[in-house]
Amino acid sequence: MPNQTVYTDAFRGLSSLSNTQEHLSRVTPAEKVDAWLPWVHIVISNLKRFLLGTFHGVHGKYLQEYINEFCYRFNRRRWESEIPARLLSACATHLPVKSC
Repeated sequence: MPNQTVYTDAFRGLSSLSNTQEHLSRVTPAEKVDAWLPWVHIVISNLKRFLLGTFHGVHGKYLQEYINEFCYRFNRRRWESEIPARLLSACATHLPVKSC
């Protein structure tokens, strides 16, 4: 999309934005990070760690899919105790799949 300005931190994975949009990056000094939207920084740091640690980087073509997976996991991080009941419910309420 032309004529857009994207503001990010200095994450190297976003450097390719400069090819298509005006990309302005800013690094917040460490002593100010906790004072300015601390949970945003924590979630973004966790996303970076997820992408770089788990998958050792991702291709830009699939980046949105990985972000979607991160959001799915993040939104369900407190559901661990419900997993067995949900799995049992899913098995009990669906018809078996017939083989061809």
